[in-house]
Amino acid sequence: MLQRLNVSTSQCLNVSMSQCLSSQYFYHLSQTHRQSTFGVIVKDQAFLNLNSSQLQHKGATIAESLSGLPLLVRGHVPGGGPSEISKPHFTKLLKQVTNHISSISNIFVHDGAIGSSPKCDVKVRLISDNPSAMLSLSHMLWETPTRAVSQDSCPLTVYVATSISPGIGESIGLGSKENDGFIAADIERSSLILCGKAFSDSNTTKEALAALSWPVIFARGGLPLSARLLVSGDSVVLLFAPKRTFKSCRDLLVPSDAGVILYSNGLGFLFQTGGSNLFKLPASVFLASSDSSGVIPSVSKLSPGQAAYHFLAGYQNGKFIPAYNKGTWSIDPLELAKAFMSKLKDDQISSYLFNVNGGENNVNGGGDLEEKYKSFLLSKFPALPEEFSF
Repeated sequence: MLQRLNVSTSQCLNVSMSQCLSSQYFYHLSQTHRQSTFGVIVKDQAFLNLNSSQLQHKGATIAESLSGLPLLVRGHVPGGGPSEISKPHFTKLLKQVTNHISSISNIFVHDGAIGSSPKCDVKVRLISDNPSAMLSLSHMLWETPTRAVSQDSCPLTVYVATSISPGIGESIGLGSKENDGFIAADIERSSLILCGKAFSDSNTTKEALAALSWPVIFARGGLPLSARLLVSGDSVVLLFAPKRTFKSCRDLLVPSDAGVILYSNGLGFLFQTGGSNLFKLPASVFLASSDSSGVIPSVSKLSPGQAAYHFLAGYQNGKFIPAYNKGTWSIDPLELAKAFMSKLKDDQISSYLFNVNGGENNVNGGGDLEEKYKSFLLSKFPALPEEFSF
């Protein structure tokens, strides 16, 4: 059972194209000595790892932001439905995109990483037909050493085709898509395709990159989490909550809206934040729930097993959001919850559940809510560990 605490919430908060594109900035390949990797042929020049001013010198401008563009994902999506794009369709799309990029005289390449700690980051190679796209996308990634992508066992490749025909989606059987473009990801192939102006939709692009990178980060010992960091003085709190909750404490939040990574010895971020890249382990974990019935107290101290249970449920006023992740799943939420529980135990991290709807007026029906949790979780994850409890 949940242990009610007589405190307020505010008190508790007190290999890729490396063989083909290997110079630091760019190189020129003659027509008789062209090379190809992953289907992309360098027609004339490939500009590698240009900084912002160099990209602007090549014609890059800051594009207008977009949102809500279609994201099609295929591959292993635990607990999800069928793939949103078939393997043959993705293969056909990738071929057309690489052929298109190969037809462009000057292409732009950038190597970076997802994850602020090299211990379990994911190396990324961006390949684009447009300097403006590279200016936008390269700012999302952390810096990585030269040749790191070619030496990584699971690099992620991003193909950006801004000038490809707007009808590309329809031509390969995907139906009519947004005129501004769309995004397609293949988790098994570690490949991402951005067509048209899709690079301008940073939120959907980050969701796709997160889905592709989470399996690698998890396999390398990191815990990718849909959470935020609260920092007050020397205290660091790991916070799981809906966006509306973040607004009430935004002055204490570390600027990062795309998730964090819990490492063996600290916390980091998936994408560039413009500030500190690593923090110490959290002093505590806060999981926000939203229960208007008052069954869940305002604040409850949790055992590691309870914390993992509520983390896996992500209960918000009658709806369950496993592990608080509204995005695309590419790893098993139950395995993530098990690893989360182990981390809380091993590092003796305190955990709390707080009800953003107050929870002051207890009413009958606590058993019904517990049964609702149990019914949902067992339907999704039949093999729940015994330590997981309400």
